[in-house]
Amino acid sequence: MKVLVDTTLWSLALRRRRRKPVEQVLVDELAELVKELRAVLIGPIRQEVLSGIPDLGQFETVRRHLAAFDDLPIDGQDYEEAARLFNARRAKSVQGSHVDFLICAVAMRNSASVFTTDRDFTRYAQHMDLRLHEPRRD
Repeated sequence: MKVLVDTTLWSLALRRRRRKPVEQVLVDELAELVKELRAVLIGPIRQEVLSGIPDLGQFETVRRHLAAFDDLPIDGQDYEEAARLFNARRAKSVQGSHVDFLICAVAMRNSASVFTTDRDFTRYAQHMDLRLHEPRRD
């Protein structure tokens, strides 16, 4: 099964030098997903990861790493479904960003789980058919 890797994990793996042990477990899991050819992303995640890197050299390094991954396609129905999810969750007082709900819509359409450290996705998963990826334990 494909795993849609969120910005938080790509940033942790590609931008942060020093990591806590719990963060290293997440980076190691991402490395395994990459080896298994299961890690995927979408254009908005690629943009988020690259945004805010002021150093051109570091920007190019991260860009080259991400270039190895194709984007899952996003089509019109994904945007419509993301809006529907946004509206339905908002009616239940569950707030989230438009990009978060686009991630949810694309992941669900592609039967992919989402790998993230963003706790908002745990809340979303309680209200929709969204699967979250957890690091495997030895």
